[in-house]
Amino acid sequence: MTMLLERLGLHRPELRAWALYDWANSAFWTTIVAAVFPIYFTRVAAFELPPAAATARFAAATTFAMVLIALLSPVLGAMADYAGLKMKMLGAFTGLGVVATAAMYFIGRGDWKLALVLFVLGNIGVTGSLVFYESLLPHIAREDERDMVASAGFALGYLGGGLLLAVNLLCIQKPGLFGIADEATASRLSFLSVALWWLGFSIPLFRRVREPERRLEKDETGRENPLRVAFTRLGETFRELRTYRQAFLMLAAFLIYNDGILTIIRMATSYGTELGLDQGVLISALLITQVVGIPFAFFFGWLSKLITAKRAILLSLAVYVGISIVGYRMKTASDFYLLAILVGMVQGGSQALSRSLFSTIIPAHKSGEFFAFFGVFDKFAGIFGPALFAVTIMATGSSRNAVLSVIGFFVVGAILLSLVNVEEGRRVAREAEAKLKRA
Repeated sequence: MTMLLERLGLHRPELRAWALYDWANSAFWTTIVAAVFPIYFTRVAAFELPPAAATARFAAATTFAMVLIALLSPVLGAMADYAGLKMKMLGAFTGLGVVATAAMYFIGRGDWKLALVLFVLGNIGVTGSLVFYESLLPHIAREDERDMVASAGFALGYLGGGLLLAVNLLCIQKPGLFGIADEATASRLSFLSVALWWLGFSIPLFRRVREPERRLEKDETGRENPLRVAFTRLGETFRELRTYRQAFLMLAAFLIYNDGILTIIRMATSYGTELGLDQGVLISALLITQVVGIPFAFFFGWLSKLITAKRAILLSLAVYVGISIVGYRMKTASDFYLLAILVGMVQGGSQALSRSLFSTIIPAHKSGEFFAFFGVFDKFAGIFGPALFAVTIMATGSSRNAVLSVIGFFVVGAILLSLVNVEEGRRVAREAEAKLKRA
């Protein structure tokens, strides 16, 4: 068992607790972002709106949430580094997300404004928590462990999110078996189940993972105003980006190709609903993605050791080009199932290796700041694609052309990623850490 856990990147309690948070929050991504809530919003909360208008409002709400957290996260990340608040910030955003998700139970027929407000707050909670969660990776895992640990987190996320989605799918499709009145009530109960799942499985992280050691920069006494220090540090980090050129180039590549990934994740179900696919098809396809993603997340962790994380990510982007073509031509349920399988093969691996690769080319003592920037680029990546969908729908009345345009994100992102010199980035990061220790 010990050898198996080591191969999976889960051989220490803190690594298992860290990875389990992916299991916890992934229920939000599967049930709220990808599957049940978008359908419930279109068919119940926004039933009086035309389907295309409901999709456009959903995309606009997503854009607003991503912009807001993108603006907040760098400042909060720098404050967390200075004041040693990573775990508290993580707890605050988790709490916000859990409460907002639980409150979705009260969304009724025609309550599309309440639905969008709670959806925005839930998105802020989950995406904000991930900034601080991911910044813990370089503090709990050695450099040679991070690819497998990050991949294990995504694999557990697929498993946890998929299990709860399966239960929710069964309740929605067969509400009478559970004594539930109808599909709408079952959907509302699924939102409550996500909140409880997220809260309960987050507890090991807060019990097992300690706040990383606080490290002050030069001329800091530890008694300064945290907000002022945060802006000072951010200014210094911006000026130092030329020093961490490979990290900046990685961020630029990630911004572009992750835009394509998040667009597919966030808009697939709304797009399928617009094309008239049955709710059971849409949700079961998302469940297929979760099941396929479990072994493939571990596979990409193994593949990174064989061909390097960078090449493994490039391979996944090539697959995403094919996914975009399938999405553009999609007409039937079979097409949607094929799309789900292909996404499951590469989604977890590409994102897990992106965060682990980035963690190796930044200095550990600045992980909060740098992962805040990583989060900013992640959130802005969630802005352009949904915004493109909203604009395209309003201009043409259809999402099909927007799906095909996503290919550009993967091609340009792959070109930029190919220019990243990983070894040079690691050398610069380690020199910065050594310089701080000597000081």
